[in-house]
Amino acid sequence: MEKHADTPTIESLQQQIIERSAKLKWYEEQFRLAQKKRFGASSEQTNPDQLELPLFNEAEMIAVPAGEEPRSEQITYERRKSSGKRTEDLSKLPVETITYSLEEGEQVCACCGGFLHEMSTETRNEIAVVPPQVKVIRHVRNVYACRHCEREDIETPIVTAAMPKPVYPGSLASPSSMAYVMSQKYVDSLPLYRQEQHFARLGYTLSRQTMANWMIYGAQKWLMPLVSVMKAYLLRQDVLHADETTLQVLREPGKSAQSSSYLWLYRTGRGVAPAVIYDYQKTRGGEHPQIFLSGFKGYLHVDGYAGYHKVAGVTLVGCWAHARRKYDEALKAAPPATRGNKDSVASQGLAYCNALFAIERELKDASPEERYAERKKRSLPILEAYSVWLKQQRSQTLPKSLVGKAIAYSLNQWEKWTAFLKDGRLEIDNNRSERSIKPFVIGRKNWLFANTPRGAKASAAIYSVIETAKENGLLPFQYLKYLFEQLPQLPDSQNPEALEPYLPWSSMLPITCRVMG
Repeated sequence: MEKHADTPTIESLQQQIIERSAKLKWYEEQFRLAQKKRFGASSEQTNPDQLELPLFNEAEMIAVPAGEEPRSEQITYERRKSSGKRTEDLSKLPVETITYSLEEGEQVCACCGGFLHEMSTETRNEIAVVPPQVKVIRHVRNVYACRHCEREDIETPIVTAAMPKPVYPGSLASPSSMAYVMSQKYVDSLPLYRQEQHFARLGYTLSRQTMANWMIYGAQKWLMPLVSVMKAYLLRQDVLHADETTLQVLREPGKSAQSSSYLWLYRTGRGVAPAVIYDYQKTRGGEHPQIFLSGFKGYLHVDGYAGYHKVAGVTLVGCWAHARRKYDEALKAAPPATRGNKDSVASQGLAYCNALFAIERELKDASPEERYAERKKRSLPILEAYSVWLKQQRSQTLPKSLVGKAIAYSLNQWEKWTAFLKDGRLEIDNNRSERSIKPFVIGRKNWLFANTPRGAKASAAIYSVIETAKENGLLPFQYLKYLFEQLPQLPDSQNPEALEPYLPWSSMLPITCRVMG
């Protein structure tokens, strides 16, 4: 019987089965991962006993010499009374003492009629909350003239008493109210419409439009010059971190309201006074970090985004947290019966990452020189073994599977991921920048968008000052209030040298700006 030309062969049918099985497995992975992200815990922590790296956990490392029994260890602990912790917490707060005494006529013994003396006291502590209060500060300055000159001379000298310059001329804004609105939105993520309701409950109608004007004026007039000085300081460092996230701007020329703009983050590394700067841009193009970091020469911690390759004259340092996360996602997407299998490819890849992070935790308090030497001794062998393992697994793993993508990602990022060995000041991940961008991401969930590019730039400046203040141990509200009190009094608030004493890391800031304890 003659075979028809369109009749599929056994080989072609088998190939179709293989392809469809692989596609089905991919869809199952994606479904399990989506379910895990939606309903499961977000933590990426793994049990240290569950995923060990056999190559670097040899039996002889834990074996006991023949004839010896493992030594027992006696564990003791101290239990602290809750009252001690409570007393420590209360010690940082101002105290108002109310004393209750008997009237003189009541200090008589009911038994014999004798006079009662004070034997001891009983004390009870409570936490009182004083809600914010809106009040009017009326600035009145006297104007003086000479009565003699008024009577005898043609001209009379007029002398006016000195008065502090306002933070926003022609408005009702004070340093405290402007700082309060900013800190409520950018520290506590309270949108302006909720602040409007809050002020109404305090007895004063303050529209969200007015508050928006205050913030934009305050950011442009007083904070942006300060951020410029912070940026100059940042570019003088040897090690920086960078990251970016989306921002929706409703009235952006040439773009729809639904399109995404970007907020870029740049910050210092460890060992120096922290500086955190946000930069609003319309796109995610690599030209933005290229322009912002112009003049910077050093190490730049980044994620896997290729746009950072446009930054010239820097050494890019990759983030091992991203490598680890991809194996963690592959494990979470695996069938439940295979997730605990130590011999699975995802488990082995995760074990290599865990081994590197374990070394970094031990070196947390080491000096840069000690960290550099220990990494060469302990981390480099793990990296070399991991490189060999990656090349072996690449040909044995489906490229489009989650594990395959994790392996390809590691190979593609290899040069950036081994860069942390070059200097003991470098970090194994870019978590420092991710922590700094998190307050904006949380705030964005509450206020959702910016209305205009002008507002987005103002938000970037306010976030820069607030997050840098927090990193330097300052109270954001008190620090902003101090800036808005002092900067308007400067002869030239644009002069970088004049602004130096007001930077978040300045030792000249008053104690009222600093976190107690």
